[in-house]
Amino acid sequence: MRVFFLLILSDWKLNCETFQPEEAKVKTIIPVVKIIVATHKKYQMPEDIMYLPVQVGAEGKPDIGYVRDNTGDNISLKNPSFCELTGLYWAWKNLKADYIGLVHYRRHFGKKEKESLNGVLLSQQLYPLLQKYKIFVPRKRRYYIETLYSHYAHTHYAEQLDETEKIIRKKYPSYLSSYQSVIKQTYGYMFNMMIMEKQYFDEYCTWLFDILFELEKTIKAPELSRFQGRFYGRISEIIFNVWLDEMIQSGKLDKKAIKELPYFHVENINWFKKGTAFLQAKFAHKKYESSF
Repeated sequence: MRVFFLLILSDWKLNCETFQPEEAKVKTIIPVVKIIVATHKKYQMPEDIMYLPVQVGAEGKPDIGYVRDNTGDNISLKNPSFCELTGLYWAWKNLKADYIGLVHYRRHFGKKEKESLNGVLLSQQLYPLLQKYKIFVPRKRRYYIETLYSHYAHTHYAEQLDETEKIIRKKYPSYLSSYQSVIKQTYGYMFNMMIMEKQYFDEYCTWLFDILFELEKTIKAPELSRFQGRFYGRISEIIFNVWLDEMIQSGKLDKKAIKELPYFHVENINWFKKGTAFLQAKFAHKKYESSF
């Protein structure tokens, strides 16, 4: 009898080990995240697996050892006026991932530390947030004494924004209210930096590039300096906020699904020079002719 009982117990334990509940067999699926690092030159890059250095404006330029934005479906030739957006377009058309984002070779999500990239956002920090958030943006940039519109008008050319408004009014009238509200703000999510769930990334890029390609057809730009000619990348900084606002207002995106992240500049900024240029633009109408 004792032997029989031991045999039954042994068989029961074997069955328990062999036939685990389905829940125990399910493995956690980690989303694929790809954040392109837009650059035009060789530079120190994050080593984390989610970062992908992309040489923007690569068409006709020497290979610097990174993925080039003139492969696959691309607009690499537009880089002189579209800036990092040629990298964004390349990522939209050619990358397969659950989340796609963009940062710059000298501007990253994270916190600045003594060693240049030690504080960069890592996948192990981002992954736990993906269950709760759909879109990640840099902390708001505040202009205090300028609205987004007046700052653009003082530092660049207001006609470029005015033409953009006409296109939105015609092609995307539901976004007009958000546009008119956003340009009156004294703050915004800038730099074309973001990380988005693919569904929203696709929707944003479809909307953005449709507007910018239309702007190319309609705007009658004067002869601009090389610096001022990069205005499509600057227009996109502002209307990214328009797209986000309309997504929230329409109920397509919960505001709580957007997460602001700290960001830092790898290189030091000359704040005196930057502040002086900001005030000269506002009060002396001297437009920017370089980055700071």
